[in-house]
Amino acid sequence: MRMRNLVLTMMLLGAAGAVQAEELTGTLKKIKDDGVIIVGHRESSVPFAYYDNKQNVVGYSQDYSNLIVEAVKKKLDMPNLQVKLIPVTSQNRIPLLQNGTYDFECGSTSNNLERQKQVAFSNTIFIINTRLLTKKGSGIKDFPDLAGKNVVVSAGTTSEILLNKLNDEKNMKMRIISAKDHGDSFRTLESGRAIAFMVDDALLAGERAKAKKPDQWEIVGTPQSREAYGCISRKDDLQFKKLINETIVQAQTSGVAEKSFERWFTQPIPPKNLNLNFSLSDEMKTLFKSPNDKALN
Repeated sequence: MRMRNLVLTMMLLGAAGAVQAEELTGTLKKIKDDGVIIVGHRESSVPFAYYDNKQNVVGYSQDYSNLIVEAVKKKLDMPNLQVKLIPVTSQNRIPLLQNGTYDFECGSTSNNLERQKQVAFSNTIFIINTRLLTKKGSGIKDFPDLAGKNVVVSAGTTSEILLNKLNDEKNMKMRIISAKDHGDSFRTLESGRAIAFMVDDALLAGERAKAKKPDQWEIVGTPQSREAYGCISRKDDLQFKKLINETIVQAQTSGVAEKSFERWFTQPIPPKNLNLNFSLSDEMKTLFKSPNDKALN
């Protein structure tokens, strides 16, 4: 009888293991089969995901990305899983995810209803407002001051859409320059080819910190939108999204995410060891207590 029970138990355990293996679907199955996880990242979204002076990818969002990779390794029991990093831009991050070039990305991607038709968004990792960066003394204090002026945005961002809409609706006759990424946008501003740069306030703080003379620049303007950043993965892959969300919830409710925020927003950061002096908002405090994946616009 004991032998029979032992054999039955072993059979059940074996069946459970088989079922567990069969249950891997979508991205997790792909990673298991290929032996590699491919992680998208931004190159110049300071302080979310960018290259430091040693060409390592670092930042607040990258901290989440690293936690997700570790969770995948644990889930698949693959501690030596190969990790491949691939740079993406505002313009190509969604198409490259959709065609399988990479598996997920945590950067500075705003969750909105239109993008939800294309990709899956994780729980929110950051909440921002879209504003302007301009040189002190430029005469730019708010968006109406941009009439007839050159203004730069990063191509493929929600700010690009918002500014074009404002330009059309108010007949402001702005010349809108769409740069490759946030670094190029700031260089356009710094060189004098544009009088202001519109994007998310935290990213503007990051670009200001990289400037040759940060104290020459100021963030101004009435916020044109309030947006939530999330990590993105392929649409309808519920198993992978669940793992990502569980990782984010653990980080946010345990205090790990707040420590990451303090590291990247309230302390000197590479490459120039400058401090963004960007305080944790009440909205972010609430988010850390009650994680969610709601779009804000």
